[in-house]
Amino acid sequence: MAELSGAPREACGIFAVWNHPEPVGLVLRGLYALQHRGQESAGVAVRTPAGELAVERGMGLVGEALPPERLARLRALAPDAALGHVRYSTSGASRLENAQPFLVRLHQGASALAHNGELVNAGRLRRALERRGSIFRSESDSEVIAHLVAARPEPDLGAAFLEALHMLQGAFALALLGPSALWAVRDPYGIRPLTLGRLGPAVVVASESCALDAVGAEPLGEVRPGEAVEIGPGGLRRLRYARPQEGDREALCLFELIYLARPDTLLAGGDVHSFRKRSGRLLAREAPAAADVVVGVPDSSLSAASGYAEALGLPYEMGLVRNRYVGRTFIEPEEAGRDDRVRLKLNAVRPVVAGRRVALVDDSLVRGTTARQIVDLLRAAGAAEVHLRIASPPFRFPCRYGIDASKRGELFAAGRTREAMRAELGVESLAFLSLEGLLEAAGESASRAGAGGSRRFCTACFRGDYPVPLLDDEEAAEPGSALPLPPLRLEEVS
Repeated sequence: MAELSGAPREACGIFAVWNHPEPVGLVLRGLYALQHRGQESAGVAVRTPAGELAVERGMGLVGEALPPERLARLRALAPDAALGHVRYSTSGASRLENAQPFLVRLHQGASALAHNGELVNAGRLRRALERRGSIFRSESDSEVIAHLVAARPEPDLGAAFLEALHMLQGAFALALLGPSALWAVRDPYGIRPLTLGRLGPAVVVASESCALDAVGAEPLGEVRPGEAVEIGPGGLRRLRYARPQEGDREALCLFELIYLARPDTLLAGGDVHSFRKRSGRLLAREAPAAADVVVGVPDSSLSAASGYAEALGLPYEMGLVRNRYVGRTFIEPEEAGRDDRVRLKLNAVRPVVAGRRVALVDDSLVRGTTARQIVDLLRAAGAAEVHLRIASPPFRFPCRYGIDASKRGELFAAGRTREAMRAELGVESLAFLSLEGLLEAAGESASRAGAGGSRRFCTACFRGDYPVPLLDDEEAAEPGSALPLPPLRLEEVS
């Protein structure tokens, strides 16, 4: 189960603004809207009209990491641009030195970097850079990007940044704030989301469109896969710096739609809530349950649960109540802490479930470490039967693109039959939405899933078909210290 049973842990959220009279407050509002993407640390970097940069970072939720006195120090600089970040660790421990944005002093000028995603070749690049004399202050793969920029001979920060991108393999949505411009970049497959907005004369960059709504910005559309957007005194310039090796294939992470993004976010040509509701309806078509009531697991599963109930003509009720003052369970890096929080954050509504056959709908089943606790909650409240329905396929393959589920042994569905999973979870029945059904909910022809896979989404966690090959950093051949780069080719985008 996503939120409650060892959820997939997404790396972070990015929010930035250029040319605004009060960028600190604006970024703070954007980070609050993106808090669901990371709860371990938060930070804000600012740029002054003179091109000077400063940063404040801290551990915990946005309000804890960035108290008023820290924000006051940034506001005192009278900045006109700012870059913010919220983080959950998928690469590097949960410590302050890994918090972002990173502020680095390069020979091209000072810059602040924020990263969402994960690089599959970070270990190889880090070792090559260390042999050249680079000194790392963090364990995060994001710092590798800053050192790659520093290693470039180009005197211009933007040119060095674009050149360094060609060394990166994996998933990355990046924002780089420099003395004279703000850059926003997505990897060639667009695995992680990034979107643009306008607020009067200001340009805004955010991981999700819900953050644009939070500040009243007008959406300008997504940063395209393989695109670099330069935002500076001359306005907004879009460059296509790379294309996927497989032509124009895109590979947006399906878990953004299933679980990670907020329901009010616009993504992949539609809103996340509608996608989840369609997935629930299709789940009902594929796996109807003999139930008296449908209950969704708060919060990311509620849309799918309502669609499931509507399709079957069953009552949909609030059978589980969430304590909203306890953060998502994936904030706990240690498994014991996550399990202990389940009963603190959820309680069953006895009058809704007592003596009834319950169809429990959740968006995903990843680690399965506390799914039985949810079932136990319903049993203790008197549920006669529990039929578990998952609005996505079994998560069988590890992810190295920014979701902290990188070991197959951690995945509940890996190596288990559906009957074995059902018995271990202690439910009367268990069913998953098919990949064809999931892609249909996302607006893609179901036939593609059976004939080579999706051309718009990454399905690696379900099928093992990785768009960017995974590298074993320990066994892969060591690269040379020269870090050779292919020639940079830029294409103006209208």
